[in-house]
Amino acid sequence: MTKRLFWEDPYARRFEARVLEVRPKGKRYEVRLDQTLFYPTAGGQPHDTGRLGEARVLDVYENEKHGDEILHLTDRPLEVGSVVEGEIDWARRYRHMQRHTAQHILSQAFLRAGKWNTVAVSLKGPVLTIDFDLPPDEAVVREAEALANWAVYANLPIRAFFVEEARVPLLPLRRLPKVRGTVRVVEIEDWDLAPCGGTHLRTTAEAGPIKILGFERFKKHTTRVYATAGWEALEDYAKKHEALKKLAQKFASRPLEVPDRVAKLERELYETKGRLIEAERALAGRLYAALPGTRVAETVPALALEELAKRLQERPNAAFLLVAEDQSPARFILGKNPRAALDLAPVFEALKTLGAKGGGRAERYQGVLPPEQTEAALQTFRQLAVD
Repeated sequence: MTKRLFWEDPYARRFEARVLEVRPKGKRYEVRLDQTLFYPTAGGQPHDTGRLGEARVLDVYENEKHGDEILHLTDRPLEVGSVVEGEIDWARRYRHMQRHTAQHILSQAFLRAGKWNTVAVSLKGPVLTIDFDLPPDEAVVREAEALANWAVYANLPIRAFFVEEARVPLLPLRRLPKVRGTVRVVEIEDWDLAPCGGTHLRTTAEAGPIKILGFERFKKHTTRVYATAGWEALEDYAKKHEALKKLAQKFASRPLEVPDRVAKLERELYETKGRLIEAERALAGRLYAALPGTRVAETVPALALEELAKRLQERPNAAFLLVAEDQSPARFILGKNPRAALDLAPVFEALKTLGAKGGGRAERYQGVLPPEQTEAALQTFRQLAVD
């Protein structure tokens, strides 16, 4: 059994331990100690990293065969029987503690706000996720966020203790434990009580601020909530503030005026797009009237390409090759009326020999070809697409 020092003091950064076993694992080494501060991946919380002597600790996990043993994956071997000094990456550990404590705070906040029960959590990255057993409700999410930050500002003390399995039913736990025997319980005073083996902060104040970034329906009638906390919430805010500030400078406005400026641009864009569509249709109409017959091979403005192809496909017995004259590579559309007897596949294959790239089938092929091959492509169509 590996003594878990991180349960005794999650704020400790250095420790000494005796090396009990070392075995190769690929190009790495699995090291077992008599005690450790390194937290193994468990309960949604990622593992610690750091060093053991001169060796870097890359991963930490529980032994699959003996769950009470913790294995440290290192980049070099250690001497069995030696006493080694270990040091965890404190910045990484503290962020994990902030995430995990924030998750407990949020799980209780959602329980109070809408009777949402937590069914799954992930603390793998700066954005933590919590899955709940009820469908999305924005009002519940807003209330839960407010409650969570109330708990942060209340600076509630946090402690962990062990209870025997027989006493578990007597405790008002937020959820039932997943382990048997002695159960470790984490208590946020006057707020939350839940079985947990993770590392946590001394008070709720250290987890703040807590910010919900979004939520969505997940797996039928459940909701997934995305949140960030502590230093990672401040970093997220700083990045977004900087991005908004730069946008505001481009608009010569204040940061909070950016949404109105963007909305104005959207309206102008839609109006411009509408005028462009009208111009496209007008241009295509004029070109269509100037292209008589059932076999058409022409270069046309890129603006009119799609609309003109659409109109030509409606012309009885028509087949056509249209090439955008103002693009490089030149976009083309090879098409025909559905009732036209012409097989376009051989024509498309001939265009490919000229360097055309693209695809399609039956009544329409499209793609691009080298601009210098435009005239050769049109001539090829005229030769093959005979009535």
